[in-house]
Amino acid sequence: MRYLRRMRSLLVTLLAVCTVAAVPAQAPASSAPDPLAPLSFLLGTWSAKTTSGGAADSSGTYAFHLDLNGHAIDRTSSADSCKGPATFDCTHHDRLTLFSDPNALAAHHTSLLAFYMDSEGHVIYYTIALPDPHTAVFSSQGPPSAPKFRLIYHLEGEGPGAVMTGKFQFAPPGSDDYHSYLEWSGTRLAKP
Repeated sequence: MRYLRRMRSLLVTLLAVCTVAAVPAQAPASSAPDPLAPLSFLLGTWSAKTTSGGAADSSGTYAFHLDLNGHAIDRTSSADSCKGPATFDCTHHDRLTLFSDPNALAAHHTSLLAFYMDSEGHVIYYTIALPDPHTAVFSSQGPPSAPKFRLIYHLEGEGPGAVMTGKFQFAPPGSDDYHSYLEWSGTRLAKP
């Protein structure tokens, strides 16, 4: 009897040890770098005065802010003044969301993407390239029969005097000859 109790006790102890060993250890918090960190130079609220080569002139503000627990960056904007021909929509509103998708790396050679929508019904999917630490180049993705769009943000200088410049450009289908539709610049009004 004693022998059976000892064997049972040994078996229970052995089972307990095996059970504990089979439970995976809690993985430490991920120390992977934040894929959106290279875009942090965009964060904040910026003034903007646009020039468009005759299409319209406007001034206002735009802001890049983190959203979705830091998994996205959203850009919002507001126009304080706008003057343009009757064919130019001065009530235009848009939304730009920047995000990282590691699955896109194979198809686009980058995991940084953006999605644009506006009040005129335009939708543009962008890949984002970072040629230097203060420049982001958004290139549209679409069929060869579609026009191409490029959005460029570049931070010039450091500190309170830094100026963010931007360009929205287009190229006809099948061409890489981009022309600016809108250009703007302004200083940071508020940090994130």
